[in-house]
Amino acid sequence: MPVVETERHGQIFVVRINRPERLNALGLEIRSLLADAWSEFHESSELEVGVFTGTGRAFCAGEDMKESVEAGSPYGGGRPPREDPFTAGMLDKPVICAVNGFAMGGGFALVDRTDLRVAVPEAIFEVSNAKRWLLGGYERGHCSALPHPIATEMALGFRFTAQRLYEVGFVNRIASSENLLPTAFEMANHLLTLPPASRVNTFQMMREIRPTVAPDLLRLADALRDHGAKGDLMESRRAFAEKRVPNFKGWDDPEDRYRAPTLASLK
Repeated sequence: MPVVETERHGQIFVVRINRPERLNALGLEIRSLLADAWSEFHESSELEVGVFTGTGRAFCAGEDMKESVEAGSPYGGGRPPREDPFTAGMLDKPVICAVNGFAMGGGFALVDRTDLRVAVPEAIFEVSNAKRWLLGGYERGHCSALPHPIATEMALGFRFTAQRLYEVGFVNRIASSENLLPTAFEMANHLLTLPPASRVNTFQMMREIRPTVAPDLLRLADALRDHGAKGDLMESRRAFAEKRVPNFKGWDDPEDRYRAPTLASLK
């Protein structure tokens, strides 16, 4: 069975990650096949709405830790040879995410890239950057216009239920597993009833008015990502793969604990 499946239903294109035994983790093969699938959607003159889902108890568990540990790099097996128009933000067509289970780390990032979301009640969401890198996923909650305390909780790697994210406005619908795809298709079919120019123009506008991170804060984020012991990146992944408590160093020079970059220091 292919690890990424696609289906055409008239103008609706379904992309399904299909590696349930690994919780649909993002290894190089899956990333490459997703790039191919979304390129097909992007380039088609017949397809207008995408539906993104997974097989099994996870939508996507994020980075394939086993592959990263084997490669000896936090970037795993590397990047696909072909650019993915979905993750690159190049799609000019709406994508609905049907979250069938865990959406963790890079899996959460995939959900965040979609325009509309429907999730099963048992879905669990986590922005895992704070556990795997030297800076948490600060932009996720901010760019979704979530209240600052919620965005902070999200950036620090706390887990969220589907119900809670529905209540704060990150998820549009909650549906049982048997109604998950029918609900996503119902939303897709509604979009197809709209005048085509209205659908395209409205999604373009809604994407443009999403909050963004100011350039000076992006520079600060780059500096903070580099502030700390780089060995902790692989230690977090090895500990996860070995199912043990990580032994973090924190900083190569303990005094760096008190030298964190700030906006003022970067001017």
